[in-house]
Order: sequence, then C-alpha cells, then structure tokens
Amino acid sequence: MQNSMPPLGALRAFEATARLGSVTAAADELSVTHGAVSRQLKSLDKHFGVALFAKAGRGLVLTHHGERLQGGVSEAFSRLRNSCAALKHEVEEAAFTLACPGSLLARWLIPRLDRLHQELPQLKLQVVVSETDQPGKSLDASATLAFLEPPWPAGVEVIELQSEHICAIASPQLAARCDPTQPETLFANKLLTTASRPQAWPQWASAQGLGHAALEEALQQGQEFAHLYYLIEAAVAGLGVAIAPRLLVEDDLTSGRLVAPWGSVETSARLCLWLPGQTDLLTHPRRSEPLAAWLRRELGATTTGAVSG
Repeated sequence: MQNSMPPLGALRAFEATARLGSVTAAADELSVTHGAVSRQLKSLDKHFGVALFAKAGRGLVLTHHGERLQGGVSEAFSRLRNSCAALKHEVEEAAFTLACPGSLLARWLIPRLDRLHQELPQLKLQVVVSETDQPGKSLDASATLAFLEPPWPAGVEVIELQSEHICAIASPQLAARCDPTQPETLFANKLLTTASRPQAWPQWASAQGLGHAALEEALQQGQEFAHLYYLIEAAVAGLGVAIAPRLLVEDDLTSGRLVAPWGSVETSARLCLWLPGQTDLLTHPRRSEPLAAWLRRELGATTTGAVSG
C-alpha cells in the first residue's frame, strides 16, 4: 500500500472543513486562501479516488467515505492539538533556573532580584548557587551567569554581557592613609586575596606599572579568604586592601562603604550568560533572550551610575 498516506496539509484542510462545515471557515482558521483549501480537498479526492464532500445548498456535507475518514482524522488532530497545548503549557509553566557564583549572586543579583521578578514574571526565575567551574555544563540549570576568560568551552552557547573590570578597594579610613596618585603606597597595607582569583592582583599591578617583586612581598604579608564575598567584607571592615570585580562593589562605592582610589583595570574575562549546548525547550532562546536583555539593561544602569576611581 505505497502512498496510502496523503499529505498532512491536505488532511489538516479536510479536518478543519469537516469540523466547521465550510471551506471559507476552514481557510480563515488555517490562515490560508479559500482556493488553497479547495485544492487540498481536491487532492484528497484524487488520492482516494472518491468524493469526500458533497454540496448541500451553499455548504458542504460529508459523503459516506468522508464520514469514514473524518472519524480517524478528527481523533488524530484532536490528540495532536491536546499534546501541543500540554507541552506549551508545561514549557511556559516551568521555572527557568539560573545558576550563579555565590559572590555575584549575593552582591549584585539579589539586590535586583525583586525588580527582575516584576519585569520578567513569565520567566518564573529560580536562582541557585553554581556548583561547577564549567558554566553551562550543569544539567540542572537552564543557564549560568558567571565571569570567565575565553576561549569558551565546547558544547555551550555563550551570550557576552560585559567586560570585567577589577579594582583595588579599601575602607575610607584605610584609603585615607594612602596616596591615590601613588598606587605603590597601598603595599604598606595588608593585601587581601581570594583563592578563586589568584591572578587578580598581578593583573591589576601590571596594568598600574608596579613591580612584581614589590607585589609578591606585599602578598606574602597578606591574608587569603576562601570566597570573594568574605574578601570584600574584610575590606569593608578595614582589614586591608582587597582586589575585586568592580561590578560586585559598585553599590559599596556608591554608598561610601568602600573606595577605589586607584581606579579600575579591564581584564580579558567577560560576564556571560551560558546556555547548555544541547538546548531543550526549557532553555529555548525564546526564554533566555529576555533575561539576557534585562541583564544588559541592568549592567548599563550600573555602569552609568559608576563612581570613578
């Protein structure tokens, strides 16, 4: 029984016409012309070798053969519509899970989280602390927001949001004892570091034209913290001079809890939204693009309101 199955488009036109009792009504529902539906119906008559509709006044009625076909076709399209509607509902109702490093979550995203929920309620966003150093690899997250340096790992889609800038920060009281025109004067203080960003101080010092030997000597007398969040709070407490992404301390600089007398340095890292390479319906671009656009707006507002060092 080769070619026993007619084109799906013709069956769709038949189902709509049989259900609505009118070629015109079927054409309106399917967003096609009256002639397109008529041609589809004629192709079915030719395929089966029998007439499926007969004229009845200005309308159409099913023939015996048409009624026989309608039973199976109507049931099949009804199940298709129900399945599609159920899947669409599932996708729209599912939460979008955003993974984020704890320091970025606590110091930048959480203060803006209520506004994000209000402006993107359809996203049904849930935020979790990222548990991996490889963004986009977690199967439990719809996306990951993180700073990393290129090249990007294979198997993920990367939406770049902003370049990273780092700055040396201190409490106002400690900074008052340093000369903002002489960056090397901060070496007289304890330097605070974090294990997650060992390259930050060398990057900043090199951009400032400071000697490697002087930095190493100062770092040997410094103090290391396990997490960036603790490092920044130690700087607020006046324990020393810390190095941190400016984005994470911008609110503190604005409020005066911290100062950055020696300015900021751009690094090769980028703040990115990372999506799993095997994108499924729950991480579909239609869901991630509004979040990326919202993040860019917020990051632009942060940059506009930045306090110059």
